[in-house]
Amino acid sequence: MAEIIQKDGTWVFDGDALRITPGRDKNVSPFRRELGELVVPLGALAGVSFEQGRKSGRLRLRLRDGADPLLQATGGRLAEPHDPYQLTVESDRYGVAEYVADEMRNALLLDGVSAEPVAGYLLPGPSLPVSASAGDGAASFDGERVRLEWNWKTEDAKAAAGPRTIALADVTGVQWQPAAGLENGHLRFLVRGAPATAPPKYDPNAVELWGFRKDPLMALVAAAVQARLPHPAAAEPGGPEGAPQPAVEAAGDDHDALLRRLRELGELHRDGVLTAEEFTLAKQAVLRRM
Repeated sequence: MAEIIQKDGTWVFDGDALRITPGRDKNVSPFRRELGELVVPLGALAGVSFEQGRKSGRLRLRLRDGADPLLQATGGRLAEPHDPYQLTVESDRYGVAEYVADEMRNALLLDGVSAEPVAGYLLPGPSLPVSASAGDGAASFDGERVRLEWNWKTEDAKAAAGPRTIALADVTGVQWQPAAGLENGHLRFLVRGAPATAPPKYDPNAVELWGFRKDPLMALVAAAVQARLPHPAAAEPGGPEGAPQPAVEAAGDDHDALLRRLRELGELHRDGVLTAEEFTLAKQAVLRRM
C-alpha cells in the first residue's frame, strides 16, 4: 500500500484502486469538500505524474477518456483548485509522492491497463441527492428528476414560468460552462423537443453563472445527471448531445443576441456585479462585434 497525507488531501493506493480524500485545510475548495471521497479503480487510470516546485509540488492523475462522468460533464474546464485529481505536495514529502506515483505506474504496467478511451463510466459520479445554488437559480437532482428554481436575479420572463422539473428520460445531454473573463457561464440541460438556441439567461432549462465562488458546485449536478445518461461512446455521431452547441455559438454573433448581451451587461453593472471599468470594456467588445 502506498499513502501520502497532505493538508490538501490524502491519496491511498492499494494496488487495485486509488482512494482520494479531500483535506480539511481552509484552502481546500468547497467543491472538493462537497464532492467528498473518490475511489478510482486502477482500470480508470491512464497515467500519473509528479511535478516538483521550489516550495511545493503536484501529483496529477490522468484518467482514461470516458471513465469519469465528472470529467465528461465539465470537459476539463474545472479550475485547478477544484480538480480532485491533483494533490499539492509539500517539499519535504517529495520522496513519498514519487513513491506513490511509481507504485501506480508499476501497477498499470503489471495489469496491462490500456490508456485508450472506455465505452462505459468506471466511476459512479456524485452521490444523490445533489443540489447547488449559484447565479440566477438553484439546481437539484434526485436520480429521476432535475429541478430548477429561480431567485430574485432571474430574468423576468424566465422567472414568471416558475420552477422547472425535467424528467431524466427527457434529458438528452448536459452542458456545464464556467464563466470566463466577462463571459458568463451556465449549467444547461438539453431536453428532447426543446431546442437549446436561447442564451442561458432566457433558457428555462439553464442556470446562468456569473463567475462567483459557488459556481463550481453546479458541476456536481451536471456530473450526477451525466452519470445516468447513455455513455457518449454509444451516441450516434452528430446526435442530440452534440447538435445544439453550434446553434448556441451561432446565435452569439446574431445582432439580436448582441443587443441582449448589452442589456445583460447593463443589468450586471446596475446590480454591482461589474465595475464601471469592466462594464465599459465589455460593452466596447460587444459593440465591435456589431
